[in-house]
Amino acid sequence: MRVYEAIVKGLEGIGVGAAFGGAGENAAGLMIALKHSSIRGIITRHEQAASFMACGYAMHSDRLGFCFATAGPGAFNLFSGLAVAMSDSYPVLAVSGYASLDEKGKGALNETSGVSRTPDSQAMFAATTKKSFLLTDAAKTCDVLEEAVNLAFDGRPGPVHIHVPENLTHHGVSVDNYHEINLQRRPVLPDPNRVGEFAKVLADAVAKDKKILALIGFGAVRSGAGPELTELLERYQIPFATTLDGKGIISERHPLSVGVFCDSGHSAAWKAFVDADVILAVGNSFAQHATFNFRDDLLEGKMLMHINIDIGEIDKVYKADAAIIADAKLGLQALKKAIWPMAGVSPPKVVEQRDYDAEKIFDFTEKIHPGQMAQAISKRLPPNAIMLADAGAHLAWLGYYLELSPGQFFRKPGGFGPMAGHVNGALGAKSANPDRPVIVGCGDGCYLLSGFELLTAVQYDLPVIWIIFDDSEFKLIKLYQLESFAESGLVEFGNPDYVAYAEACGAQGYRVETIEEFESAFEEALTLRKPVVIDAHITRHALPHYSPSPKGLIAGIAEMVEDRLFPGREAQ
Repeated sequence: MRVYEAIVKGLEGIGVGAAFGGAGENAAGLMIALKHSSIRGIITRHEQAASFMACGYAMHSDRLGFCFATAGPGAFNLFSGLAVAMSDSYPVLAVSGYASLDEKGKGALNETSGVSRTPDSQAMFAATTKKSFLLTDAAKTCDVLEEAVNLAFDGRPGPVHIHVPENLTHHGVSVDNYHEINLQRRPVLPDPNRVGEFAKVLADAVAKDKKILALIGFGAVRSGAGPELTELLERYQIPFATTLDGKGIISERHPLSVGVFCDSGHSAAWKAFVDADVILAVGNSFAQHATFNFRDDLLEGKMLMHINIDIGEIDKVYKADAAIIADAKLGLQALKKAIWPMAGVSPPKVVEQRDYDAEKIFDFTEKIHPGQMAQAISKRLPPNAIMLADAGAHLAWLGYYLELSPGQFFRKPGGFGPMAGHVNGALGAKSANPDRPVIVGCGDGCYLLSGFELLTAVQYDLPVIWIIFDDSEFKLIKLYQLESFAESGLVEFGNPDYVAYAEACGAQGYRVETIEEFESAFEEALTLRKPVVIDAHITRHALPHYSPSPKGLIAGIAEMVEDRLFPGREAQ
């Protein structure tokens, strides 16, 4: 058995169902091994897309995402996706080629040893993964693979990488000691002492009728903690807000829901946060946009109780008064056992909610209002849909107007935040969830970066729907320029005929210029079994909901003016 055959067989054994990669000489043996395996090999037009697809595959499947590339330039194209896997906690394995070890320092084609003016790929992959391995002996193939995949799932999930030198793929080099991969998922269990202290603090807050607000992030979604959260919040009548990535873990129509808390979120969530005495944060990391640009005074006068799988997230941005380091689901299960005897059921509370039905948008432009389009998507989103948003203004519209229920997933780019990450990642999500509709909301700038993977979707029959928010400009960059420099520059561009492009690729394309045309196209797209591109021409004149302060836009503007007039003064 050759090295790549052993790697593929090992991955088969732990349930990997798809491999995303770029063609290349150093990857040739891996491609042949995939051809003869049960793992579906998907060759992308660009290796960066392969790394994003591996993230999409791992995102909502709890399986290992797998991507690969040839040596040198091909391998380096994987970095963006691995950075996403690192920041967003996806278990991903990347395998890439490497120049022959016996030619080290000679300047071989694609050499990345770091010797003789060659780039050091070991250092570069080490910087974008939990660990990068250099395979030096075919007999160690299974041991290295086993260590790598276990590390990908260990604790807070993340990416790992293996270099496979060219000389180990030659004819005559074999793995004579193959063994199955023993994947041992070690859950992050809570410390009972921490749980007991946490429970006492929370029970005391409940007994004193303190205003408690739960703030729920993607860590809770990833761990499947929805039922545990629902039970806890309902028992103690704790209202909850979510981050953009926590949307839908509990129905956004739930009587205790106050909406999304972030700078482009809902005023009901902002008000509940400002009024709260205690913030119960579950599975979130207090990211920049979720904290109004890391406001120093965000938690002033409040108690923070934090549950997170990663001890590195505790006290990273705001100091916690009580903390549980554990997988969110396991932490909440332990908290339930500890706090139930301490605090009885709380009486029902009336919570000021965000009113979806009363949210009316009046559009006087000739093109589609992006808020109306987000509302139209929300009303037609299938019960088990996966909705992905890329980086851009469209994300703010979708985050604000999509109304989700459990069973529907929403995901934005995480902390690394690449454009086009989900334009491509959607193909991985669809590969892992073939029976679920996968829809991408993306800006035209995002789509133009890597929309050529539509050919990949057609070739491998991955019926993803891309909805392009088409206004021929980089909206967020333009808004930032206007706010910072009082002018804009180099933010406008032209778009192709997306319908003609989709048809040329073998996909279905729609051009829509009214909300009625969009609704019809989207409904039809959901019935098709093929990739679809909907080119939605939106107005440039609509601005997403935004405030630089949780106290609201007016207060935020006043703070900005004060900062301009009195630079260096701390926010009051």
